Amino acid sequence: MPHGLSERDIAALRKKHGWNELPEAPPPSALLMFARQFTDLLVLLLIGAAAISLLIGELADFIAIIAVVLLNAILGFVQEWRAETTMQALRQMLSPTAVVLRDGVRQTIPARELLPGDLILLAEGDRVPADGALHRETGLMLDESVLTGESVPVSRSAGEEVASGTTVLGGHAEANVTAIGQQTRFGRIAMLASSVRDVQTQLQRELHGLARQLGLMAIAVAAMVMLAAFLSDRQPIEVFMLGLSLAVAMVPEGLPAVVTVTLALGAGAMARQKALVRNLQAVETLGAASVICTDKTGTLTENKMTVRSIRTPDATYDVTGNGYDPAGHIAREGKKIRAEGDPILARLCHTALICSHARLLPGEDGWEMIGEPTEGALVTMAAKAWADAVDPSRVVAERPFSSERKRMSVLERRGEGFELHCKGAPEKILSICEHVLLRDGPASMGTAERAEIAEQSERMARDGLRLIALAFRPDAREPIEEEGLTFLGLVGMEDPPRAEVRDAVALAAHAGIRTLMITGDHPATAQSIAGQLGIPADRVLTSDDLEEMDDTALGDALAGPVAFARVRPADKLRIVAALQACGAVVAMTGDGVNDAPALKKADIGLSMGIRGTEVAKDASDLVLLDDNYASIVRAVREGRRQFENIRKFVRYLLSSNTGEVVALMVNLVIGGPLIFLPTQILWMNLVTDGVTAVALGVEKSEPGQMKVPPRDPNKRLLGLSALPVILTFGLYTSGASLWIFYSLLDLGTDLARTAAFTSMVIFEKASVFAFRSLRDPCWKIGWGSNPMLWLAFSAMVLAQMAAVYWAPLQAMLHTVPLGLRHWGMILTLALPLIVLPETVKSFRKNDA
Repeated sequence: MPHGLSERDIAALRKKHGWNELPEAPPPSALLMFARQFTDLLVLLLIGAAAISLLIGELADFIAIIAVVLLNAILGFVQEWRAETTMQALRQMLSPTAVVLRDGVRQTIPARELLPGDLILLAEGDRVPADGALHRETGLMLDESVLTGESVPVSRSAGEEVASGTTVLGGHAEANVTAIGQQTRFGRIAMLASSVRDVQTQLQRELHGLARQLGLMAIAVAAMVMLAAFLSDRQPIEVFMLGLSLAVAMVPEGLPAVVTVTLALGAGAMARQKALVRNLQAVETLGAASVICTDKTGTLTENKMTVRSIRTPDATYDVTGNGYDPAGHIAREGKKIRAEGDPILARLCHTALICSHARLLPGEDGWEMIGEPTEGALVTMAAKAWADAVDPSRVVAERPFSSERKRMSVLERRGEGFELHCKGAPEKILSICEHVLLRDGPASMGTAERAEIAEQSERMARDGLRLIALAFRPDAREPIEEEGLTFLGLVGMEDPPRAEVRDAVALAAHAGIRTLMITGDHPATAQSIAGQLGIPADRVLTSDDLEEMDDTALGDALAGPVAFARVRPADKLRIVAALQACGAVVAMTGDGVNDAPALKKADIGLSMGIRGTEVAKDASDLVLLDDNYASIVRAVREGRRQFENIRKFVRYLLSSNTGEVVALMVNLVIGGPLIFLPTQILWMNLVTDGVTAVALGVEKSEPGQMKVPPRDPNKRLLGLSALPVILTFGLYTSGASLWIFYSLLDLGTDLARTAAFTSMVIFEKASVFAFRSLRDPCWKIGWGSNPMLWLAFSAMVLAQMAAVYWAPLQAMLHTVPLGLRHWGMILTLALPLIVLPETVKSFRKNDA
């Protein structure tokens, strides 16, 4: 029996061979990230304006513009660095693992820790983590297209090589690692693949496009205004400053950076909710999900199998105990029984054991199961029966379980001959059986016997039990021929629903999200579990039913309360396509290598972090770290929260910019001096608004957020419905600022401009509370529920006071000190921006 590497060998081998990893493209350096802040069109325009200011002798304006641009770059750099470090942390969580044998103990380690000489265990769906020589294999099939470009499955036998980066399509194997990292074939040809897709999301593209369009519009409007102002005999420097002011005011410069950091922080929040984002698109798309297609086993249920009942053709056994603790017992007709006193039970347990790779080990907190849960339950059952252990060396051949065949077979040497043992779905096992084993010996399986076993299966499945059938053939021969078997019995396993899932299903339903169960289990089991969890499933369709349906019939079936059982991976793909054809936004779970096409086809692919294969994870957008359905619903809530927060701060930023633009344009028509200088507008847009917008991005979920239907993913972030809000706030802030400006103009332009500048900043800070929710008043969501917003609000008010009273900022921003009377005017006009929106929202809620 191989033992793999010993712990004492590892340090020396590590020093010699290093780590099993390929050189990755390094993340952008801090210097490059900072330099990127100066590539925006408007920033380049501002740098040009600073240069012109210097050439015409306006040194104060030059310093002011450069200072604000630098401050903006620093803020942008901090936000981008925060987003990058968050995504780097998520990448670390996505690092692949490998199953190895070390010191004779099976363990899961990070794949980067593999060393030459390690014994790795490969199973269906695994990505081969290093080059190796096969020690033993059973039905091993590989996808080597990553190396050869050929997608045809390739079989490999003991003694042959397996290459890093290839995928196990079927079977399982043990291999001795021969090369790691850059020494592998994969490493030598440098076919590097990123595990996290670094692409812009649809929302990011939309907002970048909006900023670009506003930038071009700003330049065009500024040019026309400058021409008109020049023709009206204004001074060239004043014309230049007016055009620059308009250009700066029209563009929400910090918008793309704020969206990026908000999405990245949302990905971090989802990870804390056990949902690991592989693709930032998932953060925004999840909020639009209208259907969650979920597997049953392990996602809706605990995936902790316990055998409860055994039905042979002429006996019924009850099994006690829970989980993988072998402390229970098996009873027939109320009496405890052991395998040695019941030949049929002994035969059934022998077949169950030899068809299982799971092991039970005593641990500090009870018994631990290593392997697949169904097989773990069978091994525990055999232990409760005190069945004899099997000798693995007598296994001659194996045909592994697959989602298509739904059964596995093992050929065992018995003396001079062979025995064939099979386990699998009852209907698949029955189809290859010709006899049943009774107390008096084998008997022919006729129509009546088949009907009786089918009826037993139905009864057990209606009780919510997961069924496995067992059969054997005593006179088998090589190679494996799955025919002429003798049916042994049915094993019914309980896989209890997760306690939190029923509430999560109900929450999803309240949010207009449909839960659709898709499982490989018996239809009656699926219907029973669906009923326990509150999932509507008046009708259960199987793979055979789907074969008889065209796409129209399938679409009609999906319109009603339906669940799917005994499905194949190809059926999942078709179900997703049919739902999408009906206009649904589909989230699909999957864990196997054959689930990858459906995961890619779905709008959001959700793979399992515990039992999912590397192939499924690579095809998914989001990995459920705990394989739990409730984590999907929590991630949907987080996705909705992030999208709503983005809507809030986009409207907030645009309403602020609208107020500035309207004030500038009206002032131009009136013919007065500049109400705002370019440096003051930069201060408003880049310094004060951006910080407040980021604080809006961390608003908590609103009370009714999961009580409204999913949003239409094709609906634009800013539709016509946003215009009344943006224009109302923009017109009020501009009108109030203009009134303050002209009320104080007789006292001096600098004083009037400082008051107007300060009033606009205070107005914009005051209006932020109205944008905390587009539906609910602040008293309902909690005035103190977002401490980050209060911190940003306080900091920006203090910053504005520094701009008015601190000499260095006074020189940079051309401000003068304000008196109590001036502050009284500003605060009086700021109060309605807080009171009126809250009053309107309160009355609207009461009317509703």
